[in-house]
Amino acid sequence: MKRFLGAAALAFAATATTVAAQACGGVYTVERGDSLSVIADQQYKNATKWTEVHRNNLSVIGENPDALRVGMELRLGCIDGLPVGLPGATATAAPVAQAAAAPTRRKLEQSINIVTAGDFAPFTDQALENEGLITDVVHTAMRSSQSNDNFRVHWVNDWSSHLDPLMSSAMMDMAFPWYKPDCAGSPDNYRCTNFHFSDPMFEMLILLFVDKTRPIPFAQDSDIEGRTLCRPAGYFTHDLDRADRRWITDGKITLKQPQTVKGCFDMLVAGEVDAVAMNEFTGRAAIKDLGLKDQVEVVQGRPVSIEGLHVLVHKDHPNADALLSTINGGLDAIKLSGEYQQVIDRHMSKIWADF
Repeated sequence: MKRFLGAAALAFAATATTVAAQACGGVYTVERGDSLSVIADQQYKNATKWTEVHRNNLSVIGENPDALRVGMELRLGCIDGLPVGLPGATATAAPVAQAAAAPTRRKLEQSINIVTAGDFAPFTDQALENEGLITDVVHTAMRSSQSNDNFRVHWVNDWSSHLDPLMSSAMMDMAFPWYKPDCAGSPDNYRCTNFHFSDPMFEMLILLFVDKTRPIPFAQDSDIEGRTLCRPAGYFTHDLDRADRRWITDGKITLKQPQTVKGCFDMLVAGEVDAVAMNEFTGRAAIKDLGLKDQVEVVQGRPVSIEGLHVLVHKDHPNADALLSTINGGLDAIKLSGEYQQVIDRHMSKIWADF
């Protein structure tokens, strides 16, 4: 993320992109012999989309893809018109029915100011469709929760200013998107002690990217011990050092931290590190941009971790509980109505087309 200051404030348009009215997506029932890559190859005609099948069914599969079982029902999103012919498919352009019983939530009458920043593709950037996947989800959830659209999204591209002073002084009421640290293992972490976290707006897989000529297994943590991993400076490391892992603290791995994503992949192809550990979207985009499709691949095992992107509310805000109820209530409502999945599918189609 670039760290430059730009205090322009924008309000979102309330219109959504219209896509072709074709019924796709739906529910797939796992059969004998299935794996995530087999399902992705059959349903999306692209085995590399196994990560999308996994990500879209984390609540069913969990972190370990080997937990797939015969008879398990998986929800497959509609990506670029696929898959077709599954039960429960939806017409992507059809109006979204309102949920019969929306969750109770507290509405605020005053304007709600929300801060974010750009250069975080595919999640937030003013140049992206609907200003990014997470921006689109937040806007849709807030529009559902606040019937008067009484909120504004402000773009301040100095990420370090968001939590303090903008949030600590209540100049801004909410901020997104932020990762949640391991608050159970590190309760004194600044974010944990000072902020409430919304339910995740989106969850992603943190994966290992390796040189195809030097593949490594990753079925269990012990497979990584003694390895050298790379993650750019400034990126979170809580998943590498959580209480049940302590890869860094106990010296179980060597971590290299160059200044850029490109620096990590340069070290990988030079044989200086065993793997690059980062979210799949940043990693896949780097592989394409650096021309490494024939040389670098994703480890076909478990993810390093599953990380959510959240909206934050400062605990000292006078309306903290109501603000948290507003965003969580809106998120619950659009998930019940199906609008959330439509937003995700629309962005996933664009994201995978770019890969």
